[in-house]
Amino acid sequence: MNTITSYAHIKHNQVSVNGSIVFQSGPLLKLSEFLSEAYKSIGLSYPKFHKMDAQCKLGFLCAEFALKETTFLTENDLSKTAIILSNAASSLETDRVHQHSINDKSNYFPSPAVFVYTLPNITIGEIAIKHKVTGENAFFVSGQLDTELLVNYIETLLSNGSEAALVGWVEVDGASFEAFIFLVESSKNINKNSIFKALNQSSVITIYNQTKWTH
Repeated sequence: MNTITSYAHIKHNQVSVNGSIVFQSGPLLKLSEFLSEAYKSIGLSYPKFHKMDAQCKLGFLCAEFALKETTFLTENDLSKTAIILSNAASSLETDRVHQHSINDKSNYFPSPAVFVYTLPNITIGEIAIKHKVTGENAFFVSGQLDTELLVNYIETLLSNGSEAALVGWVEVDGASFEAFIFLVESSKNINKNSIFKALNQSSVITIYNQTKWTH
């Protein structure tokens, strides 16, 4: 049986892990400020974080919170661990920044440091590089969190060689942002984790809606 063993959810300037809020900032704090505060709260020391765009920072942090206090990385073969993410706006937020940099023909200077983030799967890459995950990966763009697509895709991967997965939603579009990432493991590891929910659409919807946000 494939099992959800941990999850993190970030929105409303709050971070929830397994349904409980573990960090929050003022509701009016800008996204960049919130991400910096969340980064400090988890005790990370990863200089490359500060070079990422907002969407990568958001997805990276959500994965870190989901992985914290778990044995996921040590108990799974990272060459057989998948990362599957999705959102609705692709890399639109960074696309806007890149477009702005090339609009002024008299001051034309597109930045390679910005351009590299105009692909949404770079978020997957940042997580994979940090943790040396080399399994299957995919980034889907759909209007909303598509639990049917994600669950079916992960079940297919886990039936064809993959053994674990980081799965979810990472979206930044203007002032709107949200990340939701859950860990899926095969039955061999479920006795070593605190969250035991069989992987199916109903369980994903349940954990997505579980947090009681305070603002």
